[in-house]
Amino acid sequence: MNTTVAFAAQDAAILMGFFTRVIFTRTLSEGYVGINGLFTDILNILSLSELGVGTAITYALYGPIAKKNIEKQQILMRMFRTFYRMTAAFVLTAGLCLIPFLNVLMKDRPDVDHLVLIYLLYLLNSVVSYLLIYKKTLVDAHQMNYITVLNHNGFLVLQDICQILVLLTTGNFVLFLIVAVVCTISGNICMSKKADALFPYLKESCTKKLPKEERQDILKNVKAMLMHKLGNVIVNNTDNLLISSFVGVVTAGIYSNYYLVIGSIRQVLEQALLGVAASVGNLGVTEDKERVGKVFDQLFFMGYWVFGFAGICLFEMLNPFVELAFGSQYLFRREIVLVLCINFFINGTRRAVLIFKESMGLFWYDRYKAVAEAALNLGISIVLVTHFDVVGIFAGTFFSTALTSVWVEPYVIYKYRLKKPISTFFIKYGVYLAVMAFAWWITELICRLFTGSPFVSLIYRGIICVIVPNLLLWVVYRKTENWKKMEGLLHHVLRKILQICGRRQS
Repeated sequence: MNTTVAFAAQDAAILMGFFTRVIFTRTLSEGYVGINGLFTDILNILSLSELGVGTAITYALYGPIAKKNIEKQQILMRMFRTFYRMTAAFVLTAGLCLIPFLNVLMKDRPDVDHLVLIYLLYLLNSVVSYLLIYKKTLVDAHQMNYITVLNHNGFLVLQDICQILVLLTTGNFVLFLIVAVVCTISGNICMSKKADALFPYLKESCTKKLPKEERQDILKNVKAMLMHKLGNVIVNNTDNLLISSFVGVVTAGIYSNYYLVIGSIRQVLEQALLGVAASVGNLGVTEDKERVGKVFDQLFFMGYWVFGFAGICLFEMLNPFVELAFGSQYLFRREIVLVLCINFFINGTRRAVLIFKESMGLFWYDRYKAVAEAALNLGISIVLVTHFDVVGIFAGTFFSTALTSVWVEPYVIYKYRLKKPISTFFIKYGVYLAVMAFAWWITELICRLFTGSPFVSLIYRGIICVIVPNLLLWVVYRKTENWKKMEGLLHHVLRKILQICGRRQS
């Protein structure tokens, strides 16, 4: 249910988000496109104080939910509310302190009116996103992620529709941002009321506190997750800042268009995998390491296949798509697109590892990995951008991830949960990479046989990408247990979708 709804809701939100972006780039100047990406990344960096709390408390909820311990759920949710209010205050204060330094972050300041007001609206939207929304964590932990996904993406679609109308009728960027703030607040209120209806005990008073030992465990996990978030933010949300500072705001705007497409595909696939996160948390509480290991192998294989296939499609189709949607002035060179797609694939293969690591509370053991990855990313990216321009920044992301996360994260799972030698995983991963590289190469050779207009090229390459890599992967893996499990799951999901469509028609 979580996975199916995630696909449908995310697809609708992405489609509307794409239309909004097209109208945005066609209606407003390149300067607005650039500051949109820059300010979004600044506030993503400020939000580093949040994820550690959310993930740590979600993990802490799995046990009380499985044991139907309502009192402990109430205590944890009260803690969560306090943390989120502190986060909102921190983001507001830090965001206001950054205002005098906005010009430093832009190599060539764009000709945009009301720049400070625009930044303040971005900041306000970020701050209000922390109010009331903490209750959605309890819904997710009860394996009802589809409810939060429907609420979140439903309001995103509403926001996109209203923003498109604003752009077409007024072309006013300030009104465009005000719509986002109103929709964020409205979505949080609706989610809060839904959580109250599902779990009435959220509204009951609770004065008890967690035992000191349990409180210390949660705080320990929060500290570890803050370090992970710091690394994740620096690796994934500083590219626009580096591009803006070293290359220019307009180039940052070009990257924002690519990031929209790549990020949208990643969100769909990650949301589908995250649909099983609460189930994995429950699995860790109730099952032995053999069962956990088997499910991990299956989920890793699924992530490898779908992200590999998506990465190939993105590499072959991104430039024709961007040229059609946004214009030829927004195109990157193909070697830049290649590095972006390789990063997309490598990070996609990590999703199953991260889901298991976080759902089973293994935050502490690789906390320093995040700091090392962040330092390597910034250091390598700054060195390479001076020699290789934009592609150097994205290459820095690849090298920092390959040198740290790719091997440290699975090592933690195998050592502390599965209790198995990590060598078996790396051998399997090496074979997976070789097979995917071969499928990618063959697909590229076939796609090169045809050249034409962006529209015709997009259709031709799309057909090739759907058939060739999937066929090659099927030939290699068709007799494996992981493929049989994945095939059964696909049939099950398709059957559910057909049943839902049939009920609607009747």
